[in-house]
Amino acid sequence: MTRAVLVPGTLALLPEYASIEDPVAELRAACLRAVGWLGADVTVLADQQGARVAEHLLASSTRTSDEPSYLVVGNGSARRTEKAPGHLDARASGFDSDLGRWLRDGRFDEVAALDRRLAQELWAGVDPIIELAGVPDLSVGQVDYEGDPFGVQYWVIRWASQIP
Repeated sequence: MTRAVLVPGTLALLPEYASIEDPVAELRAACLRAVGWLGADVTVLADQQGARVAEHLLASSTRTSDEPSYLVVGNGSARRTEKAPGHLDARASGFDSDLGRWLRDGRFDEVAALDRRLAQELWAGVDPIIELAGVPDLSVGQVDYEGDPFGVQYWVIRWASQIP
């Protein structure tokens, strides 16, 4: 069985960005639980920033399964509110709603076909997520976290292959 996990690539998850009060405590806990569910042999799908986050999460978790696994680091739009990094864009909510539904439902054919130009305009980190569409037979996702702190849509989702 293959396992896959999606986490956001927010630098707030890295220890060098920690503060006295953790603004992403719930997100951090969900990420660590999900990454701990992965097998020991993990393929990381991420951009440069996401790779830093993945490295930290992998080093901070214990994985005991032998399942081949994927750690995908990406996020939805970064233009969900006026205070978001990309400021408010009215299209962000609909984009994230569609993407979130496709991810939850394991509809990776639709993920692979999403409008990349719109994703870029909305500052969505979807390239690693689109790569996940190439992993065969992933099931419906288990959502461990869904939220938009800082005006950026984050998910922590786990999938397993449907093949026994």
